[in-house]
Amino acid sequence: MNAFAGSFDRPNSYIGRSVSRPNAKRLLEGKGRYVTDLVLPRMLHAAFVRSPYAHGRITGIEIADAVAHPGVRAVYTAKDLAAICTPWTGTLDHFQKMKSLPQLPLPLTDVLWSGQPVVLIVADSRAIAEDAAELVMIDIDEKPVLADPIEAMSAAPLSDDIDDNICFSSRLDSGGVDDAFSTAPHRLEQSFIFGRHTAVTLEPRAIVADYDRSENRLTAHHATQTPYQFQDVYSRHYGIPEANVRVIAPDIGGSFGMKLHVYHEEMAVVGASILLGRPVKYVADRMESFVSDIHARDHRITARLAVGRDGRISAMEVDDVTAIGAFSSYPRTSAVEGNQVIRLMGAPYDFSSYRANLSVVFQNKVQTSQYRAVGHPIACAVTECLVDAAARELALDPFEIRARNLIPDDSYPRRSPTGYQFEQLSHEVCLARLRSMMNYEALRAEQAELRKNGILRGIGIALFVEITNPGPAFYGVGGARISAQDGAIVKLTPSGEVHCSISVTEQGQGTETIIGQIIADQLGIDRDKVRVMTGDTDTTPHGGATWACRGAGIGGETALQATRKLKANVLGIAALILQAQPGELDISNDWIVEATTGQRRMSVAEVARIAFFRSDTLPPGTHAQLSVVHHYAPQGYPFAFTNGAQGCLVEVDEETGFVKILKHWVVEDCGRIINPLLVDEQVRGGVVQGLGAAFFEECLYDSAGQLTNGSLADYLVPMACEMPDIEISHVETPTRDTELGAKGCGEAGTAAASAAAMNAVNDALAGHGAVLTQIPMTPARILRALGTI
Repeated sequence: MNAFAGSFDRPNSYIGRSVSRPNAKRLLEGKGRYVTDLVLPRMLHAAFVRSPYAHGRITGIEIADAVAHPGVRAVYTAKDLAAICTPWTGTLDHFQKMKSLPQLPLPLTDVLWSGQPVVLIVADSRAIAEDAAELVMIDIDEKPVLADPIEAMSAAPLSDDIDDNICFSSRLDSGGVDDAFSTAPHRLEQSFIFGRHTAVTLEPRAIVADYDRSENRLTAHHATQTPYQFQDVYSRHYGIPEANVRVIAPDIGGSFGMKLHVYHEEMAVVGASILLGRPVKYVADRMESFVSDIHARDHRITARLAVGRDGRISAMEVDDVTAIGAFSSYPRTSAVEGNQVIRLMGAPYDFSSYRANLSVVFQNKVQTSQYRAVGHPIACAVTECLVDAAARELALDPFEIRARNLIPDDSYPRRSPTGYQFEQLSHEVCLARLRSMMNYEALRAEQAELRKNGILRGIGIALFVEITNPGPAFYGVGGARISAQDGAIVKLTPSGEVHCSISVTEQGQGTETIIGQIIADQLGIDRDKVRVMTGDTDTTPHGGATWACRGAGIGGETALQATRKLKANVLGIAALILQAQPGELDISNDWIVEATTGQRRMSVAEVARIAFFRSDTLPPGTHAQLSVVHHYAPQGYPFAFTNGAQGCLVEVDEETGFVKILKHWVVEDCGRIINPLLVDEQVRGGVVQGLGAAFFEECLYDSAGQLTNGSLADYLVPMACEMPDIEISHVETPTRDTELGAKGCGEAGTAAASAAAMNAVNDALAGHGAVLTQIPMTPARILRALGTI
């Protein structure tokens, strides 16, 4: 049993309680402290001159007029920064034969996508820098553009420094696939296209780099999820001792994975600060973000399913072509998503024969890389749409065919045919809960009645498996200096309050809130007396920070174990003062109490006062340790997998192709829930992003590699009025790898939302000869599928 089973009703229990965020009022009052707000003495501002072409050779750059422009302090080209910055390459050692071109802050010879930064202007203001950028003349000889990933696979390499345009390829084969398909009475095959989209965070990418020549010290105020990763990157590539590099990540207005990666602009700004010895600030404007932030998805997939007459799945085969732009991103690479796609295929279902081919392909577009729910929505949509196709062919209800194929909840632990190890999942419970939540039979009856009047409603469901709590084998094995462990410093102050400095970070998802809850719960004090500090490499222990839903499962476990050590120390001191044994005492409601009766003996604040100011009253040799440092790294299973089920109800207008999303349901199992309110917020936000991908968001390019909708006037994001009510229910299957038992929840909503939506649209169009296998499902695509246009 997990350590918290049956313990939620104890005094001071904050595990499982909906607690509001301590920083909520500050942020709602507009008092957030973002990099964008930062003003430093002597600070300069950066702007970039970008390539108008998707592919070409730089033959000349004329900067004299820009240098002479009033207020301009420096104009830098590639050679200036290459002299002080070593190149980086986005590969991981355990991805065999993976390749990518070396990258520098600015390109020396070739431009490889439209919008690539080529020249850096540093001036007294952003406006002056932008005006000077207009005076720079760049001569570029255009080269053939590789826009389509399928064509790029066989086309000439986009650079003379690589042999072909395949960044990485992989093949999985568990055996028996050909035999299964040769004997299966039903073979379902579909081809899918998943369009590019991008993060559109509330706060864009931002950095203020401040280099002090007198100390050879760099301070980077950086809107990032991972300050420790960037401390290492800036140290290694600019030759500054790591101890002399400080990265501060203050309030972060969203990230969704987009702010994990090394970007050319940020590296260039650091270089400019080093060359000038002054702070340099860069904030991407929204149009720059569209052509420089990483994009997400961009897959072409063909998949097939072998199914018996009884509806049981016997085999699955998948071919995935993942387009990643001109480079593999650094240091996490752009191959991770495709790798997770082919390994998450079919995850909820009980079959053993599986084969997959993955091709990760270069092209002349913005890089794609990790974004919320890396690979999950792709694998889920392909799997769940094929399962629905099988249900239609066999005239089975979507719930029934899934019930026949789910991995039984009592059959764990087990290994998937793709190689993943599952500790314990709850598909059967989640599917049953979803059916009950949706009032499924009533929905079907209503759907049938409305169809008589020509109203097309569709009901879609989808099951998912989500990767959380990645261990050391995820990045460290590939040579990336990305920590799998996290660290915490927990200390009792003289006034009886608790301060925690921890390496997991806050981007608006509530990390600081749940860490505070865990500390208050374990120490037995009021949550309001706990202060949590994150995001500063000088004041917090080194750690992996927040990505892949590791904040609660790894950061939370770190805080729990550190707090237990601190509690033992506090009780040890209290026992000396009270002339008792530590085991006879406990802490409850900020008081030292008798463990058996709960009788109050002395306040925690009084223990702290004596320890700090009257240590002379303690027995000789007593050293009151009221600060604890603790690090924790995951052990046991390589990942803590979560799972769940989603349902979607839509109405499709047959004449216009418009879709109205009427309701969405989610059942999710993220292990031990720390704060139900925050979990619901995370799930709802994830669903909205998943529905955005399903219906609205797509980065559209023409054949010349030009982004044609690179502003919020043309790129659609879901608005509140377009989103349905999202009803959420929870199942708790704690992981036994930790005392806390928490997994992750941040990507659960995104993982299956588009799959459930696609199945709902196809259910609405059933009988009309139309099947959608491309997202976003725009009105034009729906009408095209219907044959109207």
